[in-house]
Amino acid sequence: MEAVEPKMLKFRGREYPCCASLTMGIIGGKWKTVILFYLMNEKLRYNELRKLMPTVTERTLSLQLKALEEDGLIKRKVYTSKPPLKVEYSLTDFGKTLIPLIQSIADWGDLVVEKYT
Repeated sequence: MEAVEPKMLKFRGREYPCCASLTMGIIGGKWKTVILFYLMNEKLRYNELRKLMPTVTERTLSLQLKALEEDGLIKRKVYTSKPPLKVEYSLTDFGKTLIPLIQSIADWGDLVVEKYT
């Protein structure tokens, strides 16, 4: 039997060997899913996110927000009409397509705490 060559998936200039790899490449890591979870139901400012995730460093949070924005999952809106500068983060329509997945991940975490600890 001849080996089948895997079909590489492309997204925003990057290649992934499978659909699961693509998904984890976009939302994987320690903080991206947490950020998306907190943005599922409301817009949040940077400092509000920092308070919700007290163990993340400022640098890491900034980098993760930038990566999520570059992948089109969140939008960053800057209000400059009056000082101080106000920046809000929210899910894009594309980011909202992840809500069922993020909710399933959160529900599984609740199940683990409830039944397996």
